[in-house]
Amino acid sequence: MSAQHYKSFKVSVYTRAYEVEKMKDLHWLDSTWNTITSQVEVDKIYLETHRDLLIVPESTLRRAIEYFRTRGVEVGGGITYTVNESNLFETFCYSNPEHRKKVQEIAEYTARFFDDFILDDFFFTSCKCDLCIAAKGNMSWTGYRLKLMTEAGENLVIKPAKKVNPNVRVIIKYPNWYDHFQGLGFDLEHGPHLFDGVWTGTETRDPSSNQHLQNYLGYNIVRYLDNLRPGYNFGGWVDGGGSHMGMYRYAEQLWLTFFAKAPEINLFDYRQLLGSAPLAKTAGETFRAIDPFVWRLGKPVGIASYKPFHSTGEDFLQNYLGMLGLPMDMLPCFPTDRKVVLLTEQAKSDPDLGAKISAQLQRGGDVFITTGLLKAVPEVIADIAEVRCTHLKALVNDFGWNGKASKDLLIPQVYYLTNDAWEIVSAGNPLTKGVTGYPIVLMCPYSKGRMFVLTIPDNFGDLYEYPAQALNVIRSLMGKDLAVRLEGPSGIGLFVYDNDTFILSSFLDQPQEIKIHTPEGKNRLTSLTDEAELTGDNNVFTLTIEPHTYKAFLYR
Repeated sequence: MSAQHYKSFKVSVYTRAYEVEKMKDLHWLDSTWNTITSQVEVDKIYLETHRDLLIVPESTLRRAIEYFRTRGVEVGGGITYTVNESNLFETFCYSNPEHRKKVQEIAEYTARFFDDFILDDFFFTSCKCDLCIAAKGNMSWTGYRLKLMTEAGENLVIKPAKKVNPNVRVIIKYPNWYDHFQGLGFDLEHGPHLFDGVWTGTETRDPSSNQHLQNYLGYNIVRYLDNLRPGYNFGGWVDGGGSHMGMYRYAEQLWLTFFAKAPEINLFDYRQLLGSAPLAKTAGETFRAIDPFVWRLGKPVGIASYKPFHSTGEDFLQNYLGMLGLPMDMLPCFPTDRKVVLLTEQAKSDPDLGAKISAQLQRGGDVFITTGLLKAVPEVIADIAEVRCTHLKALVNDFGWNGKASKDLLIPQVYYLTNDAWEIVSAGNPLTKGVTGYPIVLMCPYSKGRMFVLTIPDNFGDLYEYPAQALNVIRSLMGKDLAVRLEGPSGIGLFVYDNDTFILSSFLDQPQEIKIHTPEGKNRLTSLTDEAELTGDNNVFTLTIEPHTYKAFLYR
C-alpha cells in the first residue's frame, strides 16, 4: 500500500456501476485510469456494485479490485439504491416486500467484496404508491418516511452486511439539500449514529439552477454534519455540476470542502473525470495549491446557529449569511457557552425555545433572531420584547448613514414599543430626508443580554444588496465569538480557526478591497501560501482579493 499522496487530506474517486461494469475490459480500465491519474493523484477508489438495477458481475468486481490494489490504491465499495435514476431519481419502495428483499441482497453482495462501502445519496424514498399510502396511515409523510428508512437502514442494509462481513463499515452519504432531508426519510438525529460514518455532499454547482444552493454551503454542510457526531464525518463529495460557469466554480467547491477541514474528498465520478471539461486537471492543480497550508489550519470557529433536528423554515438561510462574511456553525442543540446565538425560523420547533433564549440573555449573552422566527412564534418572543412582524411589506433602498442599496428591496415590517427597543440599522425609500423607515437590526435589552431582530428580505439573495456599512454593523454585533472580523461588501467568505489562522475567499467577479480586524495587539499577518508579511494599522489590515480566489493568513 502506497503512502497518502497529500499531506493535508486524502483524495478518492467514486465510480458508478456503469463504469465499473466496463472494467471487465482491462485495456479500457488501464487507459482511462492512466488518463485520470496523469492529472490528479488518487489515494482511494470506490467501486459501485449497483445502480438502476444494474449489478456488476463478481468476476468484473474481482478483476477491478485486484487491478487497483496492485497499484497501491485503496479500494472501497458503493451502492446507489435507485430503480431508474433518469426517472426523477426513482428509488426503491421500502414498503414493497420484493423491493426490500432486493435491497438486502445488494447489501449482502457488496459486503462480500469490501470492508467499507458508501450508500450514495439516494438511500431515501420518494415513493407514494398504494402500498406506501396504506402503510403510512394517519402519519405525516415525513414521520412515516423517517421511521421507514431508519428501520430499512438497520434491518435491510447494516445488519445483513455485517452478518456477511463482520468487519465491514457501512457509510451513508448525505446530499447537499439538508434542510429537506426529513421529508424523504434521511434521519439526521439517528442516522449518523446508526451508520458507521457519513459522507457529506458539498456539491453547490450553479446557484441559479434547480436547488438554488449558495456557494458557502460547500463549507457549511461539512461543519453541520461534523457537529452531529464529531469524528465520524469522513469527507466531502464534489461533482462537476456548475463547471459550465467556469472551472473556477469546480475548484471553489474543492477548496471550500477542505477549508471546512474535511479529511478526504471524493470526486464524483470516474466518468466525469474523463469528460470534456478538465475536471481532473483542475482538481490536481487545486490540491497541489492548498495541500501545503490546509494542515496548518486549526478547528473551524463560527457563529452558533441552532437548528433542531428535522426543523424547517427559512431554508438554507445560513448559507446566504455565510456569503456575507459571517462564519456559520450550525448546531443541533442550543449552545450554552457562546456569546451570541443565531436563531432562524428553524428554531420554532423547540417547545422550550423561550426558556433557552431567556437563559442565554440572563447569563449575559446575546441572541439574534430573524424576522422569520419572529413571525412564527410571536408569543415566545413577546416574553422577551413586545415586537411584531406583520404581513405588511416595505420597499427600501436607503440605509441612511449606512449607505444605499443598488435596487429596491422588499422586506417585512417590524413594529416595536418606543424606548423598549432600539433601531441600530434602519432603511427606507428614502430614509435620508424621507418620511418613514423600518428596522433592519433592532436591539431589545433583556436582563444582562440583548436580543436583536435581524430583518430578512423576502428574497434571501437581496441580503447581498445590503450596503457594506450596514453589513459591517451586523458583523460586529454577531461576531463576538470570533477573533477576526471582515469589513466590506457581501460576496467575500470569512473562515476562522482556533489557532490564529483565517481564510478569505472571494465569490465575486471583480477585485474587491476589504478590511480585516484582528485581536488587539495582533498587528502582523503572515500569508500561509507564500509566507509574505503584512503589517496592520492598529490591528486593521486593508487587502485586495482577486475574483474567485482565496487568501490564507496567520495573525500574530
